[in-house]
Amino acid sequence: MRLADLTTLRIGGEIRNLVEARTADEVIAAVSAADEAGEPLLVLGGGSNLVASDEPFEGTVVLLRDPEDPPLLDATCEVGASGEPDGIPVDPAELTPLDPTCGGAIAEYFAGVNWDRAVRYAIAREMVGIEALSGIPGTVGATPIQNVGAYGQEVASTISRVRTWDREKGAVRTFFAADCGFAYRDSVFKRTRYSGPVPSATGRYVVLSVTFQHTLGSLSAPIRYAQLAAELGVEVGGRAPMSQVREAVLRVRGSKGMVLDAADHDTWSAGSFFTNPILSAADAAALPEQAPRYDAGEGRVKTSAAWLISHSGIERGHAVGERASVSTKHSLALTNRGGASSEDLVALAHDVQSRVEDRYGIRLEPEPVRLGLAL
Repeated sequence: MRLADLTTLRIGGEIRNLVEARTADEVIAAVSAADEAGEPLLVLGGGSNLVASDEPFEGTVVLLRDPEDPPLLDATCEVGASGEPDGIPVDPAELTPLDPTCGGAIAEYFAGVNWDRAVRYAIAREMVGIEALSGIPGTVGATPIQNVGAYGQEVASTISRVRTWDREKGAVRTFFAADCGFAYRDSVFKRTRYSGPVPSATGRYVVLSVTFQHTLGSLSAPIRYAQLAAELGVEVGGRAPMSQVREAVLRVRGSKGMVLDAADHDTWSAGSFFTNPILSAADAAALPEQAPRYDAGEGRVKTSAAWLISHSGIERGHAVGERASVSTKHSLALTNRGGASSEDLVALAHDVQSRVEDRYGIRLEPEPVRLGLAL
């Protein structure tokens, strides 16, 4: 099998050894075996945040799978779920109602559970806080690594703990929210590299499960993103029924080619390819007056990568060659138009970076994980 078969970009070379894991114990066993054998390791979920080389991967890929017949994971009032949960249901009719007088709920999911299924579960249980993250491809286990966020929400606001396998100590380690080092598209899990004898595409801590703490209610968390608020017909800071928020998010994401569709090459991507730059106040002041600016704390300013790209002479659909292009729907996504190689994508990414840097003096940083590629 090729990594191209397991990634949303549909790019990547042959895999020497592929192991599927549907439980935390299976993940630990597969990761430990690869580390003991001293071979390269890649732990892979939905493949939606990976840009891989076309060269063969001469190691083990541990592929996290959503359990085929997941048992009911009953979110509980104010106390954590017990045991080792392996999945979640999707049919609201199967759910035991939570006590409406309860102040909050905690739910824990195996890392391989499909993320959007977890979102649907939370909405069905009226568990508030991740509804604006609907439609994001990938698995639950990937969300704390990147501190996944969209449309004004981040998982950091609801994650209470992350259970991991520490590859260096050969032991389970649990991180509570304050220990996760969450920042914009960043966390301790992303920053902490594996220091073993063989270079690894996967960090020191392999996520086994993630626990979320929610408030309860039928209305969403306050809507922080202006485009989403406009779609819902509410003011920024207002609320809306969570089911309506999900529907609106899916419409907006779909209009940008950010909801997976095998027939639509604009969705053959890794989502947003570049992170929004965080600048010093002086560097932000040097941008044109109309450039977006958002307070990033500690005197820093975040601007929009999409704005920088679209104002650097890069039109939607901009291509380098014929097989890779900027999405025709969204300037922040780089896409495979069919048969693209990793070299095609790298050439396109470098072209976008160079044009933005030449125009504004800002070097865009790629968001996806890179395997065997320099970007």
